[in-house]
Amino acid sequence: MSVNDEGVVMKESKRQERQSALENADSDIGVCGRLLVVLSIIFMLVTLPLSIWACIKIVKEYERAIIFRLGRILRGGAKGPGLFFILPCTDSFINVDMRTITFDIPPQEVLTKDSVTVSVDGVVYYRVQNAILAVANITNADAATRLLAQTTLRNVLGTKNLAEILSDREEIAHSMQSTLDDATDDWGIKVQRVEIKDVKLPLQLQRAMAAEAEASREARAKVIAAEGEMNASRALKEASLVISESPSGLQLRYLQTLNTIAAEKNSTIIFPLPLEMMQGFIKK
Repeated sequence: MSVNDEGVVMKESKRQERQSALENADSDIGVCGRLLVVLSIIFMLVTLPLSIWACIKIVKEYERAIIFRLGRILRGGAKGPGLFFILPCTDSFINVDMRTITFDIPPQEVLTKDSVTVSVDGVVYYRVQNAILAVANITNADAATRLLAQTTLRNVLGTKNLAEILSDREEIAHSMQSTLDDATDDWGIKVQRVEIKDVKLPLQLQRAMAAEAEASREARAKVIAAEGEMNASRALKEASLVISESPSGLQLRYLQTLNTIAAEKNSTIIFPLPLEMMQGFIKK
């Protein structure tokens, strides 16, 4: 079993322990509570069949119902989906949506590690994994998760510099997911995915980065052109050495050049003047 699997098993066992503690803590409703439950049952039997409509409840496939009897969570965990039965006057219930919920993280002004102010927003996907913990351990699980996501985004990005924020979005999203998942585990919430949507830079910084990128491209272009000139000069040197070894090679090269010029339909033909003819004039 891998380390991740062991961590998941440990979290699940702790979650089950917390749920059992909530269901079993002071589960005895006392004599007055039992008396009220008996009176509720008698009232339901007396008012049949009208009371049946108040006793039978339905929850949808994606919902779970947490039943409270005299203010205490009823044993057996969440009910649903489908039909379940409650007692009038003594029982109440809360429906919990188990579907994946998505919300946007509002743009956050973050000061990075290298003292650059950026605006970053994101999106979070989460779902309620344990309905009992989501009802008993937190007042509003959705609002709490939203606020926690905003503060986590600011805290995580505050430890990164601008280059890391722009290039390591996947790593930042994974770090945020782990932090949120650990923090919301006591609430019965599973954070499934976190994504960084957009990173907005100040206009002056965008211009500075564009100028820097343009200068870098120009520098690379000059280096590449210089390397090309150097390689071309080496090739010409090698070609001249080959031609010097065979005098007829220069004549063939001259004829090839004439053929190339004629193919372009030019009216100008260049005849090279042999330097040997000029040696006499140079000596005189």
